[in-house]
Amino acid sequence: MIIIIQCKDQVGLVAGITNVMARFALNIVSLGEHVDKSNNRFFIRLNVEPTADANALKQELQHVLPDDAEIAINPLPEKKIVVLVTKEYHCLADILIRNYFSTLGAQVQAVIGNYDVLADVCRRFDVPFYHISHEGKEKPVFEEEIKQAIDNYQPDYLVLAKFMRILSPDFVASYPLQIINIHHSFLPAFIGANPYRQAYERGVKLIGATAHFVTNQLDEGPIITQQIIPINHALNVTDLTKAGKEIETAVLARALQLVFDDRVLVFQNKTVVFD
Repeated sequence: MIIIIQCKDQVGLVAGITNVMARFALNIVSLGEHVDKSNNRFFIRLNVEPTADANALKQELQHVLPDDAEIAINPLPEKKIVVLVTKEYHCLADILIRNYFSTLGAQVQAVIGNYDVLADVCRRFDVPFYHISHEGKEKPVFEEEIKQAIDNYQPDYLVLAKFMRILSPDFVASYPLQIINIHHSFLPAFIGANPYRQAYERGVKLIGATAHFVTNQLDEGPIITQQIIPINHALNVTDLTKAGKEIETAVLARALQLVFDDRVLVFQNKTVVFD
């Protein structure tokens, strides 16, 4: 059973929380906590055993926490996700393999693509695929069609596995902090399209990838995790792109693992990650 809390910091929070766990006869298997001193904000994640009545436990925690406390209790950690794609297969393939072998930490309910290029690989893994083309449509119409398909499944998260379309503020607002994107650069460097060409032209010696939550600011949502790899002058744009796909796949997989395991807490435009 996972319990995650964030609230205004004050003396005695950990003692109050652990006392509640004791009253419910819950054993603390692991505990991670952090204080953001600049914002006077307290974060904690507990893994406890066995399970307890979530509503009763939340009420007791509210009695020992500040009024602004955000409490989430998740006794069933496996999430439901819908994946959005365009044409690139590398991130989707990794997700489908992990889903097939039950190592993803979530269940893929469906895949939605604005091209039908990846329909066959989804069929091979017995995952529903929806082809919803953007061509010849106004963005609101296109996004409403996507939302209708998504909402049939009521997912916990949407994963943009190289979905190369900019989502509108209205769409993003429908799924607050539920949309996870993999960006093909080490943000904040090379925001937007063609990051590997940008990196090549700049002559950088490192390239990376960034997984983040989607907000209305392009590629500026709260960062979940990042990785980098060294490169050199001998690599051309094609070489950089190939290397980039490997790191994109790894970074997205790590980010999904952290999110699905309830290890990521968001405050303002930053994350606290208990890894």
